[in-house]
Amino acid sequence: MIRSIQGAALVAALFSVPLAATAQDLLIRDARVHTAAAAGTLERADILVQGGVIRAVGPDLAAPAGIATVQAQGRPVTPGLFAGLTGLGVEEVSGEAETVDSNLSLSAPGQASDHQPTWRPEFDMLPAFNPRSAAIGVSRVAGLTWTVLAPGTVAGGSFVAGQGAAVTLDGRYDAELDGSRSLFINLGADANTLAGNSRAGQFLLLDQALREARPAPSPAMAAITPGHGLLTALGRETMMRYGRGGRVVFHVDRASDIRQALKLAERAGFKPVIAGGAEAWLVAGELARAEVPVLIDALVNLPQRFDHLAARLDNAARLHAAGVQVMFSQSGDATHNARKIRQLAGNAVANGLPWEAGLAALTRIPAQSFGVDDRLGSIEVGKQADLVLWTGDPLEVTTVAEQVWFNGRPASMQSRQTRLRDRYLQPPGPLPRAYSH
Repeated sequence: MIRSIQGAALVAALFSVPLAATAQDLLIRDARVHTAAAAGTLERADILVQGGVIRAVGPDLAAPAGIATVQAQGRPVTPGLFAGLTGLGVEEVSGEAETVDSNLSLSAPGQASDHQPTWRPEFDMLPAFNPRSAAIGVSRVAGLTWTVLAPGTVAGGSFVAGQGAAVTLDGRYDAELDGSRSLFINLGADANTLAGNSRAGQFLLLDQALREARPAPSPAMAAITPGHGLLTALGRETMMRYGRGGRVVFHVDRASDIRQALKLAERAGFKPVIAGGAEAWLVAGELARAEVPVLIDALVNLPQRFDHLAARLDNAARLHAAGVQVMFSQSGDATHNARKIRQLAGNAVANGLPWEAGLAALTRIPAQSFGVDDRLGSIEVGKQADLVLWTGDPLEVTTVAEQVWFNGRPASMQSRQTRLRDRYLQPPGPLPRAYSH
């Protein structure tokens, strides 16, 4: 890899002043600045950071006395990248149940003890977040600075999976980004077993839950014996809150199901986001008119299942051409493959998506879609200085992150993987490598 060729010495050479007490003050010189904003890409530009905030962007900026300066030497700088919908910090080892906190598994429908409801939209992942997760470090050194925690796509007893939010990956415990809270609902084939084995049953049950959540329930709903409905009292409060314009992420792939999700969102008062969207290009016009953003995996191009029959590699390009805001997120093991998200953007560009739109799909658009664009998503004056210096084109998979900054502070560019690599690349000593530190 490029990073192993250049080595840590190059990273150290970038800094002309040691980073110490003024770590939130920083001047990046002579960079190819991909702003992910209206200014586009600026050649040979500088970025001035003071107090962790971007104060100026442009050529030949004056350097405040004693400020730490990084010589980018023409390399690209981007905003910190979005990691997609993941379980970073709540899922350590996917195959070890005691390290996975992204799913709430209660009794299956019809089997709840004492007739307790099995739908728990009030489930909130954030209390389980662990900023010291090894998976976070692996993603951070790959240039990913924030993610949206999303409950598992299959939840025990309910396809209303619960709530998640955007979190920063800078290692802090209070990592949640205000204004990003979202409810996650999983539709399509995966949800059939939780809805009487029918897609129609999914929408029937959702309509019932929405009726239960109304402030003044209908006589039919009022007649339900307490504990025999779909929702707890707290669940009704939660659904009611999202029905006042709250963000709801529908994980759904089939075009007909996407249309039904849009209709449901309009009836319920939800602010929808589509995740998955393998067939979203078929309903691009409706998505654009409703101003609904879509999270896709740009590598889904084969009908792996019936919900993917119309999947194609130019999905992102077609959505963008229709005016849909496109973002990227891994399918499958999104948590441990989050660092591969740039590959999705690069492949989408290779199949017709404009390059700037590919970068925006990893920066500005997710920040806007999840309500954190006042802080993240672009390199503009007043924004938080979460930045990445790259060795080359950030959408090219052979490029690596040379340095990541959070609020102007340099992040460690080591992870458990890099430490293991360095440990076992050391020359043999008098004892086996297992004894080395």
